[in-house]
Amino acid sequence: MKKYRVDIAVIGGGPAGLAAAVSAHEQGIRPSKILIVERDNVLGGILNQCIHNGFGLHIFKEELTGPEYAHRYIDMVEASDINLLLDTMVLNIDAGSGVHGTPYKIYATSMKDGVIEISAKAVILAMGCRERSRGALNIPGTRPAGIYTAGTAQRLVNIEGKMPGKDIVILGSGDIGLIMARRLTFEGAKVHCVAEIQPKSGGLQRNIVQCLEDFNIPLLLSHTVTEIHGKDRVEGVTITQVDENLNPIDGTAEYRYCDTLLLSVGLIPENEVSKTAEVKILDSTGGPEVDEKSETSRRGIFACGNVVHVHDLVDHVTEQAYAAGRSAAEYVKNYRDF
Repeated sequence: MKKYRVDIAVIGGGPAGLAAAVSAHEQGIRPSKILIVERDNVLGGILNQCIHNGFGLHIFKEELTGPEYAHRYIDMVEASDINLLLDTMVLNIDAGSGVHGTPYKIYATSMKDGVIEISAKAVILAMGCRERSRGALNIPGTRPAGIYTAGTAQRLVNIEGKMPGKDIVILGSGDIGLIMARRLTFEGAKVHCVAEIQPKSGGLQRNIVQCLEDFNIPLLLSHTVTEIHGKDRVEGVTITQVDENLNPIDGTAEYRYCDTLLLSVGLIPENEVSKTAEVKILDSTGGPEVDEKSETSRRGIFACGNVVHVHDLVDHVTEQAYAAGRSAAEYVKNYRDF
């Protein structure tokens, strides 16, 4: 078993993890004593597929695309020689470790090294979030091809160069769904509508204007998909108006032809690893409870970014990550040697 001994282990190499590692290094932690563990084969996280602009207005005072924003911090990490483990999946944090001045034991796996043990005085959780899937919605119908989360469709189009479909209906008005409505329109698809079960959109107003209104894409508020039609491939959906209790209203069902249904119905903080460390998870956010220092209920384990709660802007993720990096560095400086 390959073993690493570090001061700070950062789980996640997206915008939160990168900024937290840079922040810890700026506070005097040697780069050889910081380790970023990322399950993908590249750093940057979700930003790599977010090729639209609008990032960095708060942090850099300029408008950047997602990859440009990510590479600002990737360049900082690489220039600092901070240790990296890519293509490496963290399995768990030993809940019995990290007590009475002992280091935390983190177990991970990779194709290259097999099972890996990481000993760390402090841990920064920066795993980001994941999308809610069809299974969380219980929409009636069979299981045809052509149903994607908006983020999956974004990766297909922006990274893999593949179109998910030509006639699109989008359920949910989260920012990724709104942005994909515009992106798919650019690529020649017909986005028939965006249906939102709530009486108000969950996306930023600028995205509603720039991604829907500018392209005459209808936004149907207080509407939801109540049935998916098709056996081998999606052939259409039934969209129904809902009342104030979000229950379908009789007589309002309308069939809409489409070959693809995108789901943009919310994000969930990615906290399976957090739970193995037995940190306290809040029902209200789905993320760990943190104090003003970004420290969780487990001393020496810090959390930042979308793993804590879903942020609207990556700039805010970065700000929280810098705070977590500073706090972790302070914790390590007061930690006895092991």
